[in-house]
Formats: sequence, structure tokens, C-alpha cells
Amino acid sequence: MTFNWRSTQAMVLALTLFLPVHVAADTDGGLIGDGAQDLPIFDAHMHYKEPAWDRYSVSDIIDLMDRNGVAMGFVSSSPDEGTIMMLDYAPSRVVPELRPYHGEAGSSNWTRFPGMAEYLKGRLERYPHQGIGEFHIRSIDPSDAPLLREVIKMAKARDILLHVHSDAAAVRWLYQMDPEVRILWAHAGLSESPETVDALMSEYPTLLADTALRDFFILGRQGALNPEWEAIIMRYQDRLMLGSDTWVTSRWDEYSTTIATMREWLAKLPRDVAEKIAFRNAERIFGLSISPGLIGTR
Repeated sequence: MTFNWRSTQAMVLALTLFLPVHVAADTDGGLIGDGAQDLPIFDAHMHYKEPAWDRYSVSDIIDLMDRNGVAMGFVSSSPDEGTIMMLDYAPSRVVPELRPYHGEAGSSNWTRFPGMAEYLKGRLERYPHQGIGEFHIRSIDPSDAPLLREVIKMAKARDILLHVHSDAAAVRWLYQMDPEVRILWAHAGLSESPETVDALMSEYPTLLADTALRDFFILGRQGALNPEWEAIIMRYQDRLMLGSDTWVTSRWDEYSTTIATMREWLAKLPRDVAEKIAFRNAERIFGLSISPGLIGTR
């Protein structure tokens, strides 16, 4: 089946314009506080990988999203069929993303896997993916550059994101290949320091980042915001999105806890900042309308 993603999203936009948005009033001097519980969440880092298919059906995944107020997700899977199953079942809730991993091609060898460029081109022509990734760049290997240049070319031709799991050096490498590439930095670098994250995002004003697996870095001791991460959030509030990273099946088991932790630190932000990170940045980046009215729909 071939999906018209843009047509589906236009229909959703028309419907959601007439749905009520229930967002609580400010409760603590401009901080969103308990109002964070009512925010519709855009989960910008979701995977529906094959090992989870038997344990969690697509309807189970959408139910989990509904129970946790997750309106939409940026979904990639290993293999891509997982994403297409979700898109087929709930097109109003899924922004599809093409992950290169399939068969014997994985995070450590995908850039050298035979036929990778043709595989990616074929899937992009058949399905309406809005990103390529999440993919790993574990080291800077000049022999990987030809394929990465091809991937950048594919993304630019469709005006879609590259969702990159790497350190700061690899992000710089991609920008050196093409300064106009659109990058979503997975995990905001994961193991990179706040100083490095700040420096890279300052250096590249178009760089986006998701906060998957960063929640317990953002929340400091005794539940307060970590001051270094609070500064990053405030400085780059227009370029951050949330993420759960359901990279193994156990992450689906913990999904409710993961989303609750996101809401815990969102509650400590000004309302406008919390709304941007929860869903408004995704609206702008992907050309969507996101509201609580999407929850419970397909």
C-alpha cells in the first residue's frame, strides 16, 4: 500500500482545528507546573523493532500512546516494515522515518552494506518518510563518506531530516559535507557534556536535537532542573524535542514511566517553553497541527 502522508496530515489538520484543547492555566508564576500533565506530547524518537512485534501489536502501541497523552510520534524501525505497520494502522499518529537497518545491515556496518543506497532510494520512493534515521556514526571513516553524501543528497531532495546518533565530531563532519543538511541530533549527543552540546548547537544554528535518554541528566538532584541543562533548554528552546527511544522491547514496558519523567521536568519550565518542547517545535518542523484531540484517534 502507498500512503499519501501529506494528504493524511492535511485531513488531520482540518479535523483538529475543531477539537478542544484542554490545557490548564499557569500555576506558579509563569511555570507550567501541573499543566504539563495536559500537554500533548510529540515523541520524536520512537522505534517499533521486530523483536517487539509479538509482545506489542500496533494497536497496543497506539493504546500506550493514548494512555500517556502522546499525540504523535516520529517512528523508525528495524526493519522499516515496523514503521509501515504503524503508519498503516494509525496514519494520523505517525510521522514515518526510514531507518537503514534491515536484514544483516545494522548500526555497525550499514554504511558499507551492499546495495544500501538502492535500498534507501527504493523505500523513499515507495513510502512518505520524513527523515532518514535514526542511524549511527560510530567513528569518522573516510570510506563511509561516499554513501553519507548520497544519503544527504536523498534527504535534501525531499527536504527531510537526517536523524543522527553520533558524537559532536561526526555532526560537524556531516555539516562539512553539506552545510545545508537538516540534522536531528539523537539524544543531544547522549554521552556528550552539556558544554559540548551548547557549543555545537551554537555553532550550527539549524541543528535540532531530541532529548531521548537525557531525562535524568536534565533532572538534577532532588528533582530540580540541572542548571547546565536548564541553560541549554532555555537557549535552544526552539530546537529541542522529546524522545522515548524504545530501542529494546523493555523500553515499551517502561513507556509510561518514561513519559511521566518527561512531564516532570517540563513542569519546571515556563509554559511557552514547555509547549515548544512538548509539541510546538514538532508542529513547525514537520508542518503539523498537534492537539490533545488526536489522542484516541487513528
